[in-house]
Amino acid sequence: MTESIDQNLELLPEQIQSWALELGFSDVGITLPDTGAHGARLKDWLRKGFHGEMSYMEDHGDKRYTPTSLVEGTQRVISVRLDYLPAPDNPGRILTNPEKAYVTRYATGRDYHKLMRKRLATLAKRIDEAVSGYDYRAFVDSAPVLERALAQRAGLGWIGKNNMLIHPKAGSFFFLGEIFTSAPLPLDEPFDKEHCGSCAACLDVCPTDAFEGPHKLDARKCISYLTIELKGSIPEQLRSKMGNRVFGCDDCQLVCPWNKFSKPTAEQDFQPRHGLDNSELATLFLWTEEQFLKRTEGSAIRRTGYEGWLRNLAVGLGNAPSTIPVIEALKQRADFPSEMVREHVHWALRRHGL
Repeated sequence: MTESIDQNLELLPEQIQSWALELGFSDVGITLPDTGAHGARLKDWLRKGFHGEMSYMEDHGDKRYTPTSLVEGTQRVISVRLDYLPAPDNPGRILTNPEKAYVTRYATGRDYHKLMRKRLATLAKRIDEAVSGYDYRAFVDSAPVLERALAQRAGLGWIGKNNMLIHPKAGSFFFLGEIFTSAPLPLDEPFDKEHCGSCAACLDVCPTDAFEGPHKLDARKCISYLTIELKGSIPEQLRSKMGNRVFGCDDCQLVCPWNKFSKPTAEQDFQPRHGLDNSELATLFLWTEEQFLKRTEGSAIRRTGYEGWLRNLAVGLGNAPSTIPVIEALKQRADFPSEMVREHVHWALRRHGL
């Protein structure tokens, strides 16, 4: 019986790969429940306070960098990749039009969590049916997991200077998910070699100079943090550098040479909805809260909340040309009930000499 189970386990990775691709995943790898040196780097990053208000990054003790502390009995981590770049897409066209609103490409369609979680559960069920008697638990950004570290050790790419996982044939526009299992599956080779070389384009392009150096991101300056994670006022000295980026930022990915290999997603859920890939700042700024809730239903944009959304758009409008639609939109929100929103609107109006 033991020999039969061992033989099934040896043959299973190839079957897992086939099932993963059939379910729509782009790649899969298997690694030990060990994040290696990444745990020490996380602790150093937290010690420097680079996480800002993201207190959840320091919660849970060692569970974030020690998978066996998160799920006792874990022997392997199955890491999957799912490409999300919409097609056709031209992010640069929006970034160079200061009256348009730039939304990070992963958020223009539906939120990925439910889709990936359902597929991971299906994959875990198929594995369990093939070799029962083991435990399987799926995660999609829903628990303290160092996803990129595990994916790198599972052979899905290297971690670039911008801290993104990069695959030589797929770039970095993808989501990650994991299955923690007690099954002692055969391991994939880790992706130990970094292929960034002397390139520092991602560090140089950052609008707010959020990188202290390769792999050293001060999230407190990162536009993704400022527009999504930060709940209060955006530091005034950073607002003019944000341009028209109102939810997230992709600059360090868009400039990466490896992203010429990024493949457009076939997932319909990841295609842009409600024109969020090509909307005017002024138009979005005048959405009512009811419109915001309706048009961001099932979207990651909900994370920032209506007031955060207006705050971000006010900054974008403050950086836009002094056109009639821009000025009129700001004036309509000058007396908005939220003090935070009003403060950003008045800043924007002053930028236009009003």
